[in-house]
This record gives sequence, structure tokens and C-alpha cells, in this order.
Amino acid sequence: MSTELEIKEKRIRALLAGMAKLGAMRPGTLTVQYRNPAEKKTPFNQLSYTHKGRSRSEYVRPENLAAVTSEVETYKKFKLLVEEVTEQSLEASRLRHKR
Repeated sequence: MSTELEIKEKRIRALLAGMAKLGAMRPGTLTVQYRNPAEKKTPFNQLSYTHKGRSRSEYVRPENLAAVTSEVETYKKFKLLVEEVTEQSLEASRLRHKR
């Protein structure tokens, strides 16, 4: 096994361990909407996301805003880690099959 391959596999294990520690997450984008958009009165928070091919929007209560914001940020970190694991796995596979 080459040292470059060992480094890639070690990086993959570290990324997967990091993914396991993330905690609660949910996809989506938080935005502020207005009940009366013309006058920008009565703002509320809305979470919009797509799951299983269906677009959804949910009202987010002010007392839950911090928790939902944290979950959305965690999901973004998760997606970045998935991309990195995929990239590292592809490179490791190429090194494995190069021989």
C-alpha cells in the first residue's frame, strides 16, 4: 500500500468520524417573510426545503429559531463533508486500481 493511499484512507476515516459527531440537522434555507410584503409589516421566519422531490415550507416560531438555525448550519457542514469524503474516496480508488 502506498503512503499516498494510506494518507487518503486516514483522511476518509477522520472525515467520517467528524460526520458521526455532527448531531441534529435539517436541510433548508431560513428566510424572513412578511404577512404584508408591500408595507414590510408583520415579519415571520420561514424554512424552505425539498425532501423526496417535494418542496416544503414551514413556519418557524421565534423560540425555535436558534435551534433550527443551528440544525440548518449543521446540515450544510454535513453536505460539505459528504463532498470531501466522496472526493477522497475517488482518489483513493484510483490509487488502489492504478497498480
